[in-house]
Amino acid sequence: MTVKPCVIATLAACLWASPALAQPATRPTTSGPRYRVIAFYTGKDDLAHISFVKEARAWFGRMAAERNFSFESTTDWDRLDAEALAPYRAVVFLDTRPASPKQREAFRKYMENGGGWMGFHFAAFALTPSKYPQDWDWYHDEFLGSGSYVSNTWRPTSATLRVEDAHHPATAGLPATFKSAPNEWYRWSRDLRKDKDIQILASIDPSSFPLGTGPKPHEIWHGGYYPVAWTNQKYRMIYFNMGHNDMDYGSKPARELSSTFASEPEARMILGALEWLGTGQPPQRPAP
Repeated sequence: MTVKPCVIATLAACLWASPALAQPATRPTTSGPRYRVIAFYTGKDDLAHISFVKEARAWFGRMAAERNFSFESTTDWDRLDAEALAPYRAVVFLDTRPASPKQREAFRKYMENGGGWMGFHFAAFALTPSKYPQDWDWYHDEFLGSGSYVSNTWRPTSATLRVEDAHHPATAGLPATFKSAPNEWYRWSRDLRKDKDIQILASIDPSSFPLGTGPKPHEIWHGGYYPVAWTNQKYRMIYFNMGHNDMDYGSKPARELSSTFASEPEARMILGALEWLGTGQPPQRPAP
């Protein structure tokens, strides 16, 4: 993964609030929200991740108003606390992960007690040595099941995604294959197909290869199996590998070239997943 200098894009100015402040909850105009969601983010590293966080906060806010749920976002990871999390049906990690033992333990207990979680892209990143080492076995090995980050494609490019489980609320009604928004795709140290608790919902279809444009040869994938959305059936959780927009880093300031939510099927999958987490809707399985 290439981390670029943090130069805020001009386009971000109209939508991007100061990351030091929490975004006020988006409240529906009816008698009350169906459920409450809180998103955590850091917003300090790669401009592509900052771009995604900015648009995700805006998109979730719009969906909250349309779908009658409450959404708020914050950079205060200390709100990962049992009392503070109690009102929320779902927690979202937009870019990174909790760092302190207290935050991590509170999140683990929240999940073990039936809380919901959605994570994007860099929220699963772990590489030793790096600024984000693999130092949380429960999260990376048991909860996510993916282990450590191994490599990625470059540049961010669209892929054809294949739905692996059409009965989950996140993927119900989606076409069998669909085009994603441009993304930097990750490869992991663990084969998720071998984990009995992991249900893979979508993967990169072989028709996508070669995937990536380089310039380094290892940044172009020519084959293999790459899950991009999955759940751990021991928890109410879902992870999406999406969340890295394409950027023109050579422009001054840097300029956004893509939007994660511009892919209509991809946005439907994310919204379906959130509704599942927020309402407690069970996956519909075919009769044996």
